[in-house]
Amino acid sequence: MRLRLTTLLAVVLIALGAWLLLGGDRQLAVVPSPAPSAPSASATAFATSRPPTTEFPTATPGLRAIPDGYRVQIPRLRIDLPIKEGDLVRDIDNQQTPEHAAFHLPRTAIPGDGSNSYLYAHARTGMFLSLWDAKEGDEVIIVAPDGRTLTYVVREVHRRVPFNETSWVLPSQTERLTLQTSTGPNPQDPRFVVVALPKT
Repeated sequence: MRLRLTTLLAVVLIALGAWLLLGGDRQLAVVPSPAPSAPSASATAFATSRPPTTEFPTATPGLRAIPDGYRVQIPRLRIDLPIKEGDLVRDIDNQQTPEHAAFHLPRTAIPGDGSNSYLYAHARTGMFLSLWDAKEGDEVIIVAPDGRTLTYVVREVHRRVPFNETSWVLPSQTERLTLQTSTGPNPQDPRFVVVALPKT
């Protein structure tokens, strides 16, 4: 089950990364779904297969959609976006990720829940394009609907994460915020990933 989840998350991230950079101006290449007889896909298969979103797990105990009213702010980078729940059918299958928001990857933790919260947005001005300039020590603020703020500090900046690396979306044993955007228009282009931990 964990291998299947990892495989599906890898495929989701590949398609999502390309779509975030393209932003709807072009169509992504249509890629065939993997054959049912190949459940243990290799890294090579990640680059050439895209299962239907309906195969993404629909029930993970303890995890829920992020409620409306959350925001992500990175003051030095002038990022201030509402956080909406990602929709895998809309964002991946239909390639219609909305503009002007960051999105919470379904089945990852909500900020403050003590595990890995994964957020993604287009690499565009006013969205996560300035994330490319992130530095260790930058503050990342999550504002909850009730006005409560959670402050994180950037601890890792990974400028060229392989497209098939899935460890970034997995649950963590401690509170963590993972932010992702794209570095290029192709599905195999590296991802730009920033990891922030709670400010102590």
